[in-house]
Amino acid sequence: MSANTLPHYASPNPVAPQRTIADVLASYRTGSLKPSKLIGDLLTQIEQSDRTEVWIHRVPAKMLRQQAAALDLMLQIKGEAVFDTMPLFGIPFAVKDNIDVAELPTTAACPEFSYVPQVTATVVARLRQAGAVLIGKTNLDQFATGLVGVRSPYGAVRNALQPDYVSGGSSSGSAVAVALGQVLFSLGTDTAGSGRVPAAFNNLVGLKPTRGLLSGSGMVPACRTLDCISIFAHDVADAWRVLQSAAGFDAADAYSRTPAMLGVKRRGYRIAVPARPEFYGDDQARLAFEQTLEKIAAMPGVSITRIPFDAFTDAAQLLYQGPWVAERRAALGDFFDTGNAAIHPVVREITVQADKFSAVDAFNSQYRLAELRREAETLLQDIDLLLVPTTTTMPTIAAVEADPVVRNSQLGYYTNFVNLMDMAALAIPAVWRKDGLPAGITLIGPAGSDHLLAEAGARFQQLLGGAAQADAVAAAPLPFNEPTVKVGVVGAHLSGQPLNWQLLEAGARLHASTSTSKHYRLYALANTTPAKPGLVRVNDTSNDHGDSDDSGAAILTEVWEMPLRNFGSFVAAIPAPLGIGTMELADGSSVKGFICEPAALDNARDITGYGGWTAYLAAKI
Repeated sequence: MSANTLPHYASPNPVAPQRTIADVLASYRTGSLKPSKLIGDLLTQIEQSDRTEVWIHRVPAKMLRQQAAALDLMLQIKGEAVFDTMPLFGIPFAVKDNIDVAELPTTAACPEFSYVPQVTATVVARLRQAGAVLIGKTNLDQFATGLVGVRSPYGAVRNALQPDYVSGGSSSGSAVAVALGQVLFSLGTDTAGSGRVPAAFNNLVGLKPTRGLLSGSGMVPACRTLDCISIFAHDVADAWRVLQSAAGFDAADAYSRTPAMLGVKRRGYRIAVPARPEFYGDDQARLAFEQTLEKIAAMPGVSITRIPFDAFTDAAQLLYQGPWVAERRAALGDFFDTGNAAIHPVVREITVQADKFSAVDAFNSQYRLAELRREAETLLQDIDLLLVPTTTTMPTIAAVEADPVVRNSQLGYYTNFVNLMDMAALAIPAVWRKDGLPAGITLIGPAGSDHLLAEAGARFQQLLGGAAQADAVAAAPLPFNEPTVKVGVVGAHLSGQPLNWQLLEAGARLHASTSTSKHYRLYALANTTPAKPGLVRVNDTSNDHGDSDDSGAAILTEVWEMPLRNFGSFVAAIPAPLGIGTMELADGSSVKGFICEPAALDNARDITGYGGWTAYLAAKI
């Protein structure tokens, strides 16, 4: 089988088995695997690996084995209940070494800069609380400056699949640790693409969330106004599972926020792509993107719009050729002067450019960025997501060392603008290049589009040969951080029914499966498309035998919770004779729920005896 016909997640150079978080949790549940066995095997694998450049610091093996033994005992005592409170129970992970872990040095890939923090970064603490097990801290382009993975005194991090090629940066070690199977997920950081480029080069998913969705407390900044902590995983569902445990407002981080989340899209996607994609002469990269785009364009409900890309590339230029480079200088503080000799020559060359810019330059560039953002918003106003190649090309380590700045700049063509324009992004593997190298695409949307991108990414992942996870991701939005309203549904909006998409696109999640109180009757309405029932509350006038036609019954109901801001538009889309009123549930509580105009019952069939709409539909088959 040639490289270009390999399945989506198959590697032409096999590495360690790519176990997912879901796989491991399932094995824990059945008892076929214990945390001590998994952790022990991974420690052995790391010790025997020749990829010593991946790690800067590791948690001592003795301590990890003790943690794993404690998890074994916890699983034995608590059983299934442990997974309810610890959704990442026993899952090994790594963090980039510009993220603090108490009592482990933070170097940012500069030994002379090293310090030992007393407090663990908020995101790492949350993951540990969710049961994840930290294995250690990984190598990076020094001070998170670079997209290549070779700018480190701890050594250039080689690509997990093709060691002669770059791993991507700056989160190089974090990506390669996952790709080699040494951990199941990892944290990187992303300012200009550091959480996406390494994903593409190592056949991984790279989730770059909306800025502020993950706390930046305990992270050594590169550009503090732009930085995001990012996630590497083997598939979209794993990355999304990690985000759910790690996300949350943090008052200790001045840039933390709770953006309103967009709902998913369940009836296809309106996708924008660059009108003239740039690959700097790499025909293999161009062909891989064209083949990927061809597959996505053939999906039902997908429309592709080609847009001019100048607004995005002009914004990207501001990051390294404008005054934002001064943020990198600010992040280093006095160390840029006192420790200048310890700074990697290329990193120093980039950072010293800060001296060329004035405060006036900074304001003028802010004005220019605002103009470019507005132009981009106009281009994307009728678009669900922007889809681009994750990178333009994939160079060898030798090629980057020969021309470090130009090669790095080429890799940021599709990534540098994203944080400047306050956008979210998700990088996923794509069709393999014909030369056997991996390729990737990135889905990009406005702030708060994280769930939309994850659901779309999961759907594209399946299309390209990966796991089918779109429905599971769609049904698992992030925890609400805004006012909500509960809505009871009994018919075409139930899970799996033809109008359920309206709830999902409104950002709703299933809250409970229950029933109404025993005061309702259900009717199959005539001449409705799709078929719908009508729920009617009745006055219970039954006798002691309960045989009156006026008696009510409990009707199967799902209660969905949605953002209050979307409730009005949801209600406005409900056609007569249905509407929204108050529904009494079996426990005596009340929620908003579907009601039916009495006149619609004249030609309707009473189906109360079936106990619910889905049971009635099943009986008709």
